[in-house]
Amino acid sequence: MTTYTARPLAPTVLKELRSADDAGARMVPVLDEEGGAPLRCCLRRSEPGERIALVSYAPLRRWAAETGAQPGAYDEQGPVFIHADDCAGPATDPAHPFANAHRVLRRYSADGRILGGCLVETPNDDAFRNAFDDPSVALVHVRAVEYGCFLYEVRRPQFSPSGV
Repeated sequence: MTTYTARPLAPTVLKELRSADDAGARMVPVLDEEGGAPLRCCLRRSEPGERIALVSYAPLRRWAAETGAQPGAYDEQGPVFIHADDCAGPATDPAHPFANAHRVLRRYSADGRILGGCLVETPNDDAFRNAFDDPSVALVHVRAVEYGCFLYEVRRPQFSPSGV
């Protein structure tokens, strides 16, 4: 049985985003007074009092740079929360983070084209199995319904670059 695993932002990507994000802006750290922001570096919600930042991130562009895909007009960037300081990443293997809400699963081909999407009650192995039933699906983005924000990606195992 295949388990589909969420991929946090890589440490090298986080280092770049903390210097200048994918829109070219400098990071502006803030003290998160309330907590609850979905952190893409460790795939958990922020705790009150943590230093976080909202940065612009281009998930498909970054994936395409690793794989050689040419997403063309499907390349987009949007806001994501990260820790403002170094982060150790997820404390455990986060199979399905941010799962207690409806999510959109957006499917992409190996060349970076959108193949469709679906609304799921909660991301789980069955939802990803259905998304990857189409053999041309190489990548799935999990997105928030309310704002469409990128939360994390799940890759088909053969499309994962070695060592990543």
